[in-house]
Amino acid sequence: MSNQSFYQDKAQEQFTHTRQELWDRTAIASSKRKDWSHYYHHRLEQVFRFLIPKGSRVLEVGCGQGDLLASVQAEYGVGIDFSNEMIQLASVRHPQQTFLQFDAHQMPVFEKPFDFVILSDLVNDVWDVQTILNQLKPLVHPQSRIILNIYNRLWEIPLKIAQGIGVAKPLTYQNWLTNKDMQNLLELCGFEIIRTWHEILFPLSIPLLSPFFNHFLARLWPFNHLCMTNFMIAKPKPPQKNTQASVSVIVPARNEAGNILEIFERVPQMGSFTELIFVEGHSHDNTFETIQKTQPLFNYPCQIFQQSGVGKGDAVRLGFQKARGDILMILDADLTVPPEDLPRFYDAITQGNGDFINGVRLVYPMEKEAMRFLNFLGNKFFSMAFSWLLGQSIKDTLCGTKVIWKTDYEKIAQNRSYFGDFDPFGDFDLIFGAAKLTLKIIDIPIRYRERRYGTTNIQRWKHGLLLLRMLGVAARRLKFI
Repeated sequence: MSNQSFYQDKAQEQFTHTRQELWDRTAIASSKRKDWSHYYHHRLEQVFRFLIPKGSRVLEVGCGQGDLLASVQAEYGVGIDFSNEMIQLASVRHPQQTFLQFDAHQMPVFEKPFDFVILSDLVNDVWDVQTILNQLKPLVHPQSRIILNIYNRLWEIPLKIAQGIGVAKPLTYQNWLTNKDMQNLLELCGFEIIRTWHEILFPLSIPLLSPFFNHFLARLWPFNHLCMTNFMIAKPKPPQKNTQASVSVIVPARNEAGNILEIFERVPQMGSFTELIFVEGHSHDNTFETIQKTQPLFNYPCQIFQQSGVGKGDAVRLGFQKARGDILMILDADLTVPPEDLPRFYDAITQGNGDFINGVRLVYPMEKEAMRFLNFLGNKFFSMAFSWLLGQSIKDTLCGTKVIWKTDYEKIAQNRSYFGDFDPFGDFDLIFGAAKLTLKIIDIPIRYRERRYGTTNIQRWKHGLLLLRMLGVAARRLKFI
């Protein structure tokens, strides 16, 4: 061993020993008193419960007394901490979970990867953040999520004052990482950021006042930058392109008889298998008969259904339910989005650039009659509003072309009751569900064309009011939680 390695190891050993002693003492004292951090930890539990679906496989690194891990109701939960006293306390408090004493710099081996890894207030208090992040790579799968929160540096002095007067747990010197520091470390270790945000503006429990500050003001500029903790969600960088994925293209069709032949002619083959699924919706022309007559003319896997319900959303859900492909695509039958653009959506999702690929009509100039001016303004407004509410950029919420893995859609369908079933378009059912599942949303600009047959099924004012209602749902269910 070189002198440099020897002194490095001794320094890390002393660093670890000092913190183990501190957290052992904290564990012993924690059963005897409560301090101001009680509300802070309660709020963290609320946030993590929202982000992690019940029944997931969850690992928490730096689990302390195990309350946070227990709160997410994991199917299989494992907590790791280097403090023996903390592990013993956690095992007594939450015997249904598994708690192991390990240093996060040397993680144990597990038989199966975890769906979620929690790093709550951990990286502020470790020797080497990069080593710990590298230790996580064998413990996750491509769809796993790393959820972490770190102290905002603006709170460094208030925390020291609180510790000095005995109303907060004592801490040793901390790593005060900025969001940019943490994003850079995640990138270096093979993870990519999905979203970042801020929590806990007022860390005390006072009825009415605490919810107002932490559920409402904490979401608004400039108050959000004053919050106590910064949250991040990251996922492993994507694997190599999956060229064998199969595709189902769902085509909701109402009064679109004049476009059916072109759809068969223009939809390209993608991946190992591409099928067309037409869902006809109570047309006044002969759309259904035209699909039936046209299908035998093409050597193209095709399923044809008539919806019993009403609205595009109902048609999309029926098509998704019947789909056999690995990847689900929506193509509007009006052909305002060219079918020839679908392969770029396929490439984006199979290369792992995003989990939910959304078309955007508002970047390139449109053909003259493609979208009425008031509709254009409405789309712009709702795009900005929903981007803010979702915490991810989504420039065009109502573009009909959306692409998602079937496995992810099935999770959205299972969780649909969280938002309610009132979306006749189907767009927001998918967008809200994707945001709730922390899927990475990616926009793809497309050129929006004029409709050449029929008239639009959108009712501007009626549907505009419904969109405002959806903004309210998203605010209550996604933003101000």
